[in-house]
Amino acid sequence: MVSLLFLSSQAYLLPLCVLFILPISSPLLLCLSTSKLTPLPPPTVFKKPLALFSLSPTTGFYRDGYCRVGPEDSGNHAVAGVLTKEFLDFSASRGNNLRSIGLEPGCKWCLCTAGWKGAMDAAGKEGEAVVPKVFLHATDQSALQNGVTMETLKKYAAEPEAAGGGGSLEGKAPITPGVAGGIAKETH
Repeated sequence: MVSLLFLSSQAYLLPLCVLFILPISSPLLLCLSTSKLTPLPPPTVFKKPLALFSLSPTTGFYRDGYCRVGPEDSGNHAVAGVLTKEFLDFSASRGNNLRSIGLEPGCKWCLCTAGWKGAMDAAGKEGEAVVPKVFLHATDQSALQNGVTMETLKKYAAEPEAAGGGGSLEGKAPITPGVAGGIAKETH
């Protein structure tokens, strides 16, 4: 009889151990381990593994392409959004000039939850285009713990995200930054 013991935590994969119980000898426990622990992908707002969001430009607090959040990320860069001219203007007017690091409309970027929520709150006055479209399959679940509701995220979800999908963006028509609707796609 062979049974597998999976030892893990939310943050890391620990060594995998296999217990062999042989009829003629005492049990034998074999463990496979590496010197480096592999991080588990954090869950999305759908409680599924976080998807890679962008490597061009390389985004995320850890600059690994994922909108994952860790203890060092006090800004909670959890929201996977596509930048619009209106959002870049809005963000710059509040002291966060994302253009200064080379970002432009159409770039996919992991946004601070508070900054995205601020744009959403200002949408009535500034217009809907100020709120970046969100990719839910790449948005860390911690966004929901920082004043943003799933209903609000779905309202601003990129298609087919609003339907709870995700999937490939290949072959889809890109959205025009600043215009509601359509599919968001990297422009560079």
